[in-house]
Amino acid sequence: MIKTLRKTASWVAALATAATLSAVPASAQEMSTWDQIQETGVLRIGVTQAPPWFSKNPATGEWDSGLGITIGQNMADTLGVDLEVVEVTWGTAVAALQSNKIDAMPVLDPKPDRAMSVAFPSNPLLYISLAVLANEDLAADTWAELNSEDVSIAVPQGSSMDTYVTANLPLADIQRFPDNGAAIAAYQSGRVDAVSLFHPPLLAARQRLGTGQLVIPTPAFSSPTSIAVRQEDDQRFLNWVDTSIFYWYETGQTQGWYADFLTEFGLDPAASPVIQRELMFNN
Repeated sequence: MIKTLRKTASWVAALATAATLSAVPASAQEMSTWDQIQETGVLRIGVTQAPPWFSKNPATGEWDSGLGITIGQNMADTLGVDLEVVEVTWGTAVAALQSNKIDAMPVLDPKPDRAMSVAFPSNPLLYISLAVLANEDLAADTWAELNSEDVSIAVPQGSSMDTYVTANLPLADIQRFPDNGAAIAAYQSGRVDAVSLFHPPLLAARQRLGTGQLVIPTPAFSSPTSIAVRQEDDQRFLNWVDTSIFYWYETGQTQGWYADFLTEFGLDPAASPVIQRELMFNN
């Protein structure tokens, strides 16, 4: 009888342990991002067609240029792993991180609502100013001038540009598109009077289109952008990303990589707004 009771007690204890383990959130039982990268030998970043951040070569179908690609490749090289790119949109990047489809999303703005779902390093990746590419005859020197029922403006859905324009242009006809490219295409086709993005992508668009006025409306809105990673208990990957982008920013490497892309794209870096905040005040 005593042996039977002991066996029964052991069996009940085993069931209790199993029940406890099953109650632990799945994320706590999964391998951390740091361990997963070391195990697979691959770093996965999200990309979306948005020069100068990410650009796919139409001839090869490869994502081979852009500051986000350069940052990702340097991260992978430093970690001693391969880089894998996964196509997302600005609006789906957070979900891609949460579902473990990507490990990092470069050039994603650290907004408070996003920080509830993903983690951001404490240091910024770079700084950018919101701009518009508009028809030549459109008054666009101030946000107040654009706040009119007669103005239609395109933005990428779910982006920081969408948030700012929606809050500050309540009278305008705001049309939302899946990504930067679709928003720019709407402007190019004449469906809207203007497109609002942060300044660097519009530099590339203005260069390609050859028409339109590129303006940073006043009051100017500048914002830091960063690299989003998954929220998890293991902070090694987050801390490593924080240290890496701090080093690249402070040593001027990030600004240098950006200038390299502008030059390759046929733009003069000296005539383009910088992405290092300290240099903004020196110009």
